[in-house]
Amino acid sequence: MIDHSRHAALDLGTVRTRLLFSGSATLIDEPSAVPDGSAEPGGGAAGAVPDRRWQWPVRHGMVTDTPACARLAGRVLRTGSGWGAAPLERILLGVPVAATESERHAAVAVVHDVAGCPVAVVEEPLAAAVGSGMNVADPRPRILLDMGAGIIEAAVISRGRVVDTGSVQIITEFHAGTAAGVPAHLLTRVAAMVTDLVDRVPAPIRRGARDGGLLITGGGATRPGLARFLCSTLRVSVSVAPDPARATVRGLSRLLASHRP
Repeated sequence: MIDHSRHAALDLGTVRTRLLFSGSATLIDEPSAVPDGSAEPGGGAAGAVPDRRWQWPVRHGMVTDTPACARLAGRVLRTGSGWGAAPLERILLGVPVAATESERHAAVAVVHDVAGCPVAVVEEPLAAAVGSGMNVADPRPRILLDMGAGIIEAAVISRGRVVDTGSVQIITEFHAGTAAGVPAHLLTRVAAMVTDLVDRVPAPIRRGARDGGLLITGGGATRPGLARFLCSTLRVSVSVAPDPARATVRGLSRLLASHRP
């Protein structure tokens, strides 16, 4: 029998990093920041950390500072329940669809070097869909909008795969260990990105996607007025996933049981 407690799901986000061990209900949720000095940021509910100089090694959902990201991943893994008691056998890591092969390789390499176990990747919109309870194997297409703090990705999902996607990168402003949310002026651009995505997929998929409506995940999903704005702009039904900020790591954890390294 496979010991799933030795498998982990990891979501390296621009602002928050989340870790969930398979078979455990304990979710590690910490700021994606490491200090220049020796102090460590706390994992408070609001994500605030002390007013010192901090490094944020993940931008637009992708690793930009390998040594700092290694410190981040190491800290989160050590915080996780069971870390150190038995070596991890496998990690499933979320990556943006927009990440290049070299960016995916960089993320896998840094996590592998820290954890010392095989690391596989799953595209974050697909993981977020699974974590939201969407039946991704359904042939009927669905539109998912993942409102991350560093990158916003829209994806049309059908038959267990991402059919097509669009993305908007956010220039995140960091102040005293905290990060600002999605700026209001980007919402029109996000709506246009979703419209362009739906317009360019084949007509049968386009009709099905519109009929299925739009599901929003990610930390920005609960922005006041967002669902109403998208509903009126896109003219489709819009719903927000339960606990949308943690949809990706939940989906990665659920995929651990079926994913093969």
